[in-house]
Amino acid sequence: MPGKVLILAGGGGHTGYAYTLARELKGKTDISFLVPKGDQLSRSRLQPFGSVKTLLKPRHPRTPLRYFVPRLLLAFLQSLTRIPMECRAVVSTGSNFCVPPALISWLKGVPLINLEAADRLAKPSRTARILQPFSDVTVLQWEEQRKFLKGTVFGPFLPPRRFEPWNGGYVLISGGTYGFKELFDVASGTTLRNVVLQSGSVNNERYRRSHPDWKVVTITQRFHELIAGAEIVVSPPGATALEAITYGKPIVIVRYPKWSLAGTLEEARLFAKKLNAPFLSDLSPETFLENIEMAKDREKPRLRDGTKELTEYMVKAYLKP
Repeated sequence: MPGKVLILAGGGGHTGYAYTLARELKGKTDISFLVPKGDQLSRSRLQPFGSVKTLLKPRHPRTPLRYFVPRLLLAFLQSLTRIPMECRAVVSTGSNFCVPPALISWLKGVPLINLEAADRLAKPSRTARILQPFSDVTVLQWEEQRKFLKGTVFGPFLPPRRFEPWNGGYVLISGGTYGFKELFDVASGTTLRNVVLQSGSVNNERYRRSHPDWKVVTITQRFHELIAGAEIVVSPPGATALEAITYGKPIVIVRYPKWSLAGTLEEARLFAKKLNAPFLSDLSPETFLENIEMAKDREKPRLRDGTKELTEYMVKAYLKP
């Protein structure tokens, strides 16, 4: 193999970006990964493509500041031994998880590729902004991101289909890694019967008991299969919504109201507009059902896939002998 790429996968949608890039890089170079300690789903998704090591994630959405600072320092210390000697490029997929190993890589003289998230359309993510001065290239997924970051637009990272799309007639409600209780409660108050609920870390026993006809999962490696068979996908902005586009599924976009670090309300609206999807801002059973019906009539967007273009750039710039 001509070289080695280290991909920093911060979990959730960030791991989705890592997975999509790794699929395209497979066979072109050796790949290794860093994932958050304890994130078994990221590990199992990425292991088929290369070696996977773990690193402490400094901050989760509800980590208090008094814990964040010492965890950040420990992550920097751990990063000193996590960068392969033969590494030719490091890819940050976003999240505070990526900051310590990315900066340690830069100190070691390894070129850094800094990926901005697809759902950032009004202002930069904190990670992309911090890493931009140290990056060989900042990868942008939309032209609009040029307004607040200096980088190159490659296009959104669209994951390849792993299954043939089909219509199972169910509404797939995605809560991501951490879940979205307010959304689940609203859905629970509707008359919908054919639902697949992906609850993340939210306790889902209430929904199992109240809706024995629903299929309720926490997280699953078969999530692509669930998307492939959905009639409608309800999702926060980010990787899951782009996966739904790949499978040609109608989408309703929602936003975590309490997680300011996950993007602003305006960014969620803009992201929904990019995908021509209804944006569910008023969480009520009535508007939930109205938005699902609206999504069925929306034309599917045609998006430029940036994954192949970025892979070609990386091979040319960093991986040739």
